[in-house]
Amino acid sequence: MRVDVFDFDLPREAIATRPARPRDSARLLDLTAGLAHRSIADLPALLRPGDMMVFNDTRVIPARLAGMRGEARVELTLHRRLGDDRWLAFAKPARRLRPGDTVRFAEEFSAAVEARDGPEVSLVFDRGGAALAETLQRHGAMPLPPYLRRPADVRDRDDYQTVFARCEGAVAAPTAGLHFTERLLQAIDARGIARRFVTLHVGAGTFLPVSVEDTADHLLHSEACVLTPDTAAAINRCRAAGGRIVAVGTTVVRLLESAAQPNGTVEAFTGEVDLFIEPGYRFKVVDLMLTNFHLPRSTLFMLVCAFAGTERMTAAYAEALAAGYRFYSYGDACLLTRGETA
Repeated sequence: MRVDVFDFDLPREAIATRPARPRDSARLLDLTAGLAHRSIADLPALLRPGDMMVFNDTRVIPARLAGMRGEARVELTLHRRLGDDRWLAFAKPARRLRPGDTVRFAEEFSAAVEARDGPEVSLVFDRGGAALAETLQRHGAMPLPPYLRRPADVRDRDDYQTVFARCEGAVAAPTAGLHFTERLLQAIDARGIARRFVTLHVGAGTFLPVSVEDTADHLLHSEACVLTPDTAAAINRCRAAGGRIVAVGTTVVRLLESAAQPNGTVEAFTGEVDLFIEPGYRFKVVDLMLTNFHLPRSTLFMLVCAFAGTERMTAAYAEALAAGYRFYSYGDACLLTRGETA
């Protein structure tokens, strides 16, 4: 399928650079019955008792590092853990780095370049495990998406993290989850809507535009994930009882659909997910999706088009732009039902 089918014009002023405050005051474009303008706080009333919301509880690490290779400054964004002390990272500028180089981030903190492939390098740090995690907290910055065009600051330490973040390992936030507050979660519980968590450690490649001309030529980066036996069983019970599965974000959609069986049940899963969903994919598990507004030509926009229909999403995005909705990670959201042809 041609990638330009998923292109659209987006004015710079439509991109949110800070989140709504409070989080649940963000706007919500409701596609469950036409196109209705609502607030995230309205979400519990739009769902039914007996439905189940599935969230991604991954926790974003301060994965952006500024360092020196000799006298040359380089910026590294960690995006995939290879081992206790080894990571893949996107380097800028990558041409300054060669295998065997040492990048120093602080007097007592450095990494050796193991290999380089285009903009990507593999790094071996001078420490691993908990010691590396603690050092990243001190010297790393939150890996804000490049389209925000500003450096991360102290506010982003909280803003770019969901209130239910638990399992460290993501280098990008599961952005649909950023809208939730403790107050909203309590309202969901009071409505009789079940809540469950899965883990998918979002990688930096998730938000990149697709650079090829045909989707068949695009390779999606794999991401580590966990769907526990207990959560899988709860999802299967919900569906068997007639409840709907509401995925909070595209990461949850990809994990649940990767774990789906032909009969619509899910099985426990621990491993890597690289499922690329585009129009024509037949969904087996997810009935509704809450998601932010995505980049043109991105795999995320392709996924929502596959879920709700390309014409429907094109019209919804045009409506959102006309109505002044805010786009991307810190922006507003939409609530989608699975299209008839999906």
